[in-house]
Amino acid sequence: MIFFLTMMMMLAGCESSKKQLLTTSFKINTNWQFAMADSGEWLPAKVPGTVHTDLLAAGKIEDPFYRLNEKDLQWIDKLDWEYKTTFEITDQLLLKDRIEIIFHGLDTYAEVYLNDRKIFSADNMFRTWRVECRDILQAGSNELRVLLKSPINIGLEKLEKLGYQLDADNDQSENGGLGDKRVSIFTRKAPYHFGWDWGPRLVTSGIWRNIELLAWDDARIESIQLVQKSLDDSRAKMEALVEINALSEQVCHVAIQCKGLQLASEALNLKEGLHTYNLKFEIENPKLWWPNGLGEQNQYALDFLLSKEDHILDEDKIMTGLRTIKLVQEEDADGQGRSFYFEVNGRPVFAKGANYIPNDIFLPRVSPEDYEHIVKSAADANMNMLRVWGGGIYESDLFYDLCDKYGIMIWQDFMFACAMYPGDSTFLDNVRHEAIDNVKRLRNHVCLALWCGNNEIEAAWGPYDENRGWGWKQRHTPEQRNEIWQAYDTLFHKILPEVVAAYDAKTDYWHSSPSAGMGELASYDTRAGDMHYWGVWHGQHPFSDFKKYKARFMSEYGFQSFPEFASVQKYTLPQDWDIESEVMAAHQRSGIGNLRIRQYMEDDYQIPDDFEQVLYVGQLLQAEGIKSAIEAHRSDMPYCMGSLYWQINDCWPVASWSGMDWYGRWKALHYFVKDAFKNTIIVVDKADDDLIFRVISDRMEAQVYKLQIQLIDFDGKVLMEKDAVVENSGNQSRIVYQIPKNEMLALGDPKAMMLVANIESEEKVVDRAIHYFAKAKDLKLPNPEIEWSINSENGQTKIVLESSRLAKNVFLINGDCHFSDNYFDLLPGVRTEVFVETKLSPKMLAEQIRIMHLEETMK
Repeated sequence: MIFFLTMMMMLAGCESSKKQLLTTSFKINTNWQFAMADSGEWLPAKVPGTVHTDLLAAGKIEDPFYRLNEKDLQWIDKLDWEYKTTFEITDQLLLKDRIEIIFHGLDTYAEVYLNDRKIFSADNMFRTWRVECRDILQAGSNELRVLLKSPINIGLEKLEKLGYQLDADNDQSENGGLGDKRVSIFTRKAPYHFGWDWGPRLVTSGIWRNIELLAWDDARIESIQLVQKSLDDSRAKMEALVEINALSEQVCHVAIQCKGLQLASEALNLKEGLHTYNLKFEIENPKLWWPNGLGEQNQYALDFLLSKEDHILDEDKIMTGLRTIKLVQEEDADGQGRSFYFEVNGRPVFAKGANYIPNDIFLPRVSPEDYEHIVKSAADANMNMLRVWGGGIYESDLFYDLCDKYGIMIWQDFMFACAMYPGDSTFLDNVRHEAIDNVKRLRNHVCLALWCGNNEIEAAWGPYDENRGWGWKQRHTPEQRNEIWQAYDTLFHKILPEVVAAYDAKTDYWHSSPSAGMGELASYDTRAGDMHYWGVWHGQHPFSDFKKYKARFMSEYGFQSFPEFASVQKYTLPQDWDIESEVMAAHQRSGIGNLRIRQYMEDDYQIPDDFEQVLYVGQLLQAEGIKSAIEAHRSDMPYCMGSLYWQINDCWPVASWSGMDWYGRWKALHYFVKDAFKNTIIVVDKADDDLIFRVISDRMEAQVYKLQIQLIDFDGKVLMEKDAVVENSGNQSRIVYQIPKNEMLALGDPKAMMLVANIESEEKVVDRAIHYFAKAKDLKLPNPEIEWSINSENGQTKIVLESSRLAKNVFLINGDCHFSDNYFDLLPGVRTEVFVETKLSPKMLAEQIRIMHLEETMK
């Protein structure tokens, strides 16, 4: 039954919202204590929290991230821990028909006691646990106790029972004192807690999400699934599948409102138990949600009211948007490949973004401000997609709310990465419930674009070719191999796609990343699916090979760098300031990492003697490499329709592939990405004997630009100028101009000149590209005389910089500020303005800021 928006319904909706809500809930997050099990030494605890952070707050351990402290804390995960609190219950609350305690996150093996009665056991960090407890509660004080058992000890028991080792190469069991016994795969908790090649091994236990007490009468809304049946300019036809738990057969009323307007209202004959009821409604003149950079992020706040007679039994609020997103895989005209791209609201979208890992090894201390910073930073860098990687967690509701707000599409992995998993019925049933919980929790977010089964497991096992994979299957007997593969096949080809189809059919499912499709392994030569290209870095390929290996969708690639000096100072002492020191090596989890950075640095840069300058040059190296990759991927559109580099963030202070360090500071990479991901860019590239000029645009409409080309030396002398009118027909990459290289090389010293290309529209510079004719280490950079000033206008602090000579890669240094641009080339005679987010006055900022540039690092 469809109800249209009328003034009468609006008034009815406003009247019903004044009725008292009978469902009551509150958090049980205060007055907690914790202790080593059976020790009797109780200390204050924080919930949500972890054992590690509670020990740190109590002064029992040192900061796990400082210097080498991590290795001294491996004893924590071998012990059992206990948490307890008391909370008050009123006589009135006990009159409710049903009272439940809901644990939104227990990490991980837990036994829960209420008033000394065991009410349930938990064994999955990713599940929501709820239990009816009305008959156990008492008026007045109640005690809640949680016994957290060691995930390591239980894992060792499971390993012994299985009788052979499952593959999990990133599990740092040696660092944890376990030798080669890798137990992470047995425990449904965040895999990265056991270590990764960018993270520490700190295996947590704790109550990591809120505990809620929920009391209700008659019936309540358990969940809602919004289904968009059709969408056009005039209306969106919608269905709400409302799951209601009723304690008896009864007649109730369900209404759907939006900003006080009633969209639907229906009387329902509820059956006893948990059942789903279908409500149809329409939204007229819908405003669409678009990814960042392509339109507005319009959303609708829907209010669902369940009422009986004169009482509102329950209320649920959903913020969602109207759009279509689908993964398009169509055969190429030559039959040799298939497309792989996301179509949003009927138009192909090039996915621009990064892989995302958890923001801390200790998850409960990630604040709302931290989440806002990371997602806003993605949007500010012109990203429109993040891939939530499968070795972390299904993120908090707030994270997805922010992605909805900022237009960041989400590629959502299930939490399986780089390992083979058990296939017993208990494990698989646990995973099924985990998947249902999280699909139901996340499915209404407008940002959700894809569910993906796992990270790199298909590629690692190599199921369809004896000679492919990472050598895992060769470690096992034929019987073990069959058992392991059957577990994989059941989990990723049956259970997970079945859950997605049942609970979120509108969202596509991709079984593994990377993959060329069911039955086809991804390689650097496949013409279908997505690719993880690690020839650069692991394979020691040159940066130029980013152009060589072409993907339909590049879902992983990357290069490492160190944090900046201000960050390194926070976790080191002066005696550690050498990239080969023990402390710097401990904060580098890729065994080849520091050496690999140095090898690549020698190819392109002069390696400085000064430690701070080494960090700076390392960031430039990473930024230039990843920028070249993004430009290569965007140049290949529409063949390639996605570029997600590894990775946007860190979970602790470390040398890694991240574009932002753990302290939230943007590395050079994030600034370079901001430019490379703009909607319209110009790319200057070498092709045979020519320099080619390519305009790449994500805008749908055709655009005419004025192309201005200047060849100038580093002192600002103009050696050549050319102008042209060029056109890009929209949402494509197009070569618009080319010049013979020899024509330019004859005009000056290749090591002392550069080509500057601008594209302008309506007399405004849309983008600028700077091309150098020699590697950075060979450039004859002048010693620039940078003039700069700081002032405040309209509440904004601004730095104005000028130089008569080229100042390459100007780095504005103040760890407590955020700059709108950094690591940029200050061109001769070109006035550059940089805005600063700071609490400092212009005078104080001027006293504290420092400037570094590349010429200072050269010998």
